[in-house]
Amino acid sequence: MNERKFTKKGRKSFVFSLKKLPLLSIYYIKNKNVMQELVNKINEQISVFQENAKSQADNNNKAAGGRARKASLELEKLLKEFRKVSIAASK
Repeated sequence: MNERKFTKKGRKSFVFSLKKLPLLSIYYIKNKNVMQELVNKINEQISVFQENAKSQADNNNKAAGGRARKASLELEKLLKEFRKVSIAASK
């Protein structure tokens, strides 16, 4: 029931099973609130980044610069995860 058979011209058919999808992909498909949670986390990281980047730029605070760089890396991870969830939700 969870399997679908796909064929394309000139290519062998293959079976797509939900059992073979990564566990996180199934989680994203089943849980619709994941996207909203991600948006909230992204907004949090943006505010942390803005606060620390402003502190570095205005006050030459080196520690704030490190925190801003760390927040930007975390933001990058969250945005990639959002992209995956968004693609899974649109299918």
